[in-house]
Amino acid sequence: MDFSTDNLTGVVLALLSSGFIGGSFIIKKKGLRRAAVVSGVRAGVGGYAYLLEPLWWVGMITMIVGEVANFVAYAFAPAVLVTPLGALSIIVSAVLAHFILKEKLHKLGILGCVMCIVGSVIIVVHAPQESPITSVQQIWIMATQPAFLLYVGSVIVLVFILVFHFSPRCGHTNVLVYTGICSLMGSLSVMSVKALGTSLKLTFEGKNQLIYPETWFFMLVVATCVITQMNYLNKALDTFNTAIVSPIYYVMFTTLTILASVIMFKDWDGQNGGDIISEICGFIVVLSGTILLHTTKDFERSPSFRANAGNYAPVSSSLSTRLCSGNGDSKYDEENAPPAEEVCMRRQ
Repeated sequence: MDFSTDNLTGVVLALLSSGFIGGSFIIKKKGLRRAAVVSGVRAGVGGYAYLLEPLWWVGMITMIVGEVANFVAYAFAPAVLVTPLGALSIIVSAVLAHFILKEKLHKLGILGCVMCIVGSVIIVVHAPQESPITSVQQIWIMATQPAFLLYVGSVIVLVFILVFHFSPRCGHTNVLVYTGICSLMGSLSVMSVKALGTSLKLTFEGKNQLIYPETWFFMLVVATCVITQMNYLNKALDTFNTAIVSPIYYVMFTTLTILASVIMFKDWDGQNGGDIISEICGFIVVLSGTILLHTTKDFERSPSFRANAGNYAPVSSSLSTRLCSGNGDSKYDEENAPPAEEVCMRRQ
């Protein structure tokens, strides 16, 4: 397999990012638990004692390092390759939680982890080679091509409709409203992050891109998209069960990001049909593994599962039932819930 140096660098950075981010969830959660024991007030009910807990700050710094590695990865490798690898942070978090936090990983959850790894390997093996970029103006030409402008226009229209029409009416009863806004804005934020990251990479190589207004425009787009994205992601997490929000957000966000990257950077140009189909199949395997891992987390925490495991009682309603019924049948105990940051793993 002809694997470029830049792609290899991007993959290594993406893997390191997943390791740091997945590990940060565990460190921060241990810090939250330690702070709750000392203060008697949990963060979930308004306590802020964790801000005085050194372990929590270690977790926060670890997460920042992971996000920086993820940011830099986009400067070296295409989004089609980097974005799906974000699922590996979920595996790191789940495995560490099993051994360190004693949160049992269900057998189906293990299958989900294996599926994520297999899908990621397929994507890496068949990843496209990215065309060399020599200036931010070259990226600007890509960003202003008619096909991508049509995509951007469609995203903006859909976001406005979701924000001003559907959000006030059914935002609190339909999880797709808030996650849809996050995912649509997230796809634009990733494209802007890639443009900005590439500009900074070229600048560090001696080709100053900060003198071009396009660089600063991409920086403004990143800030706008990320702020909007995080605002509605927090609303989704506050309103709906995390085990429902996480897989839906990951599926929508990753799918739209890959679509945007294929349109803007033409990632699949020059690839044969077999490689493209293999990438899509690998992507579907990763998505399936992510959904399976998240749903089995909810499965394990269901009170009916714990109380009636030996009686084969129904453990929880189906995903489709919970999507239609709003908040779902349970918002399990926050202390045992996965950290909210877990669903923010590849925002940009």
